[in-house]
Amino acid sequence: MSDRISVLLVDDHALVRQGVRAFLDAQPDLRVVAEAASGREAVEAAKAHAPDVVLMDLLMPGMDGVETTRAVKEVSPASHVVVLTSHHDDAYVFAALRAGALGYVLKTISSEELAGTVRRAASGEPTLHPSIALRLMQDVRGEQEDVTSELTPRELEVLKLIAEGLTNADIAERLGVAEKTVKGHVGNVLSKLQVHDRTQAAVYAWREGVVRREDPDPSA
Repeated sequence: MSDRISVLLVDDHALVRQGVRAFLDAQPDLRVVAEAASGREAVEAAKAHAPDVVLMDLLMPGMDGVETTRAVKEVSPASHVVVLTSHHDDAYVFAALRAGALGYVLKTISSEELAGTVRRAASGEPTLHPSIALRLMQDVRGEQEDVTSELTPRELEVLKLIAEGLTNADIAERLGVAEKTVKGHVGNVLSKLQVHDRTQAAVYAWREGVVRREDPDPSA
C-alpha cells in the first residue's frame, strides 16, 4: 500500500469529492488519503498526511484555491498541487501557477485523463489543459516580443545580420564601423534576449519573425 500515490481532494462540493474518490481509489496505484471541503481543512490535511498530489478546486468559501495552494505548499512543500476546476480565466490560471500549482485541468477532463494527470504530477510532471497551455505560450511569446522591442535600431540591425550568419568582422564591414563596436552591440543583443550565444540569437530572430526569407539585404 505504501507505494501507492497518495492524493488529497479539496473541493467544497461533497458530490464531486465522492465521484473523484470512487474512481481514484479503484486504481491500483492511487489512494485518496483525505478530503477537504475548505481551504483551512486542506491545509490541516496536507500538514497531517503530506500527500503526493493535491487536487485543488479554486472557488471555495473562505480561503480560495489560490491562497490554499500557497498555504499547502508552505506546510507540505513536496506535495504537488493540481488545480481541478471549471474556471479557466487568465486571472485564475496565472494566479494559481504563481502560487505553486504544478498543473491546471478542467472538470470536463475524463476519469482516465485525471488518473494520468495525478500520476504525472506525482513524478513532478505538469499537465495543462490545451487551451490554457496555448494562452501561456502566447503570454510568453508576448514577453519575448517585448524584449525584442528593447533593442535599439542598431542592435536590431546587428541581430538581423547575425541571423544571416555574418561574423563580427563581416557585420563591421557591412555597417562601416569598428569590429570592437560590433562586439559591444552583439553583447547587448545577447543580454537583452537572454540567450547564451549568437546561434541562439539567430534561432530567436528567425522564430520570432525578426528576419524573414524575403527580407531585403540590410547592406543594400
